[in-house]
Amino acid sequence: MITTESTPDLYRRLAAALTDHIEAVPVDRWDAPSPCDGWTTRDVVAHIVDTQAQIVGVVGLSIPDGPSATDDPVAAWRHTRDAVQAILDDPAKASLEYDGHFGRTDLATTMRTFYCFDLVVHGWDIARAAGLDETIPDGDLDMLDAVVAQLGDSLHMDGVCGPALDVTADADRQARTLASLGRRA
Repeated sequence: MITTESTPDLYRRLAAALTDHIEAVPVDRWDAPSPCDGWTTRDVVAHIVDTQAQIVGVVGLSIPDGPSATDDPVAAWRHTRDAVQAILDDPAKASLEYDGHFGRTDLATTMRTFYCFDLVVHGWDIARAAGLDETIPDGDLDMLDAVVAQLGDSLHMDGVCGPALDVTADADRQARTLASLGRRA
């Protein structure tokens, strides 16, 4: 079932889960390779921080300068999370429109689909790289599957997700969903 949570509440919940993963990364795992080809655990956090700053920028907003993900990935994520949450909690800011890849849209819609999707997928990447629990809740798998269906081949453009991978017939749902995003569970 797709969530009926408001966008600010969905972001809050998924960001909290991602925060749990980021805060649990052992010190010696920040430079471990992640499932994202060529990226370390730290690089995944830096990517999340950077892309969230970029998306709010398309509607003329910004995230105040904060800690660097290179120097302190935990603090950088917390800073970014709090700034984005404040934007989403303000209906006037969240409803700002722009011309996106699929046409005219608003910030909240983009955050609800692609960027909340990103929180879950990159949460799994971080958990995998850091040796943490990699379980994605069923409701979040529902959301991932819905976004995969909505975005289709656009998910496999250069720099987004890798090509879909084959899975065995007995693969569980999480493995199948991740394989559709180019990740081997």
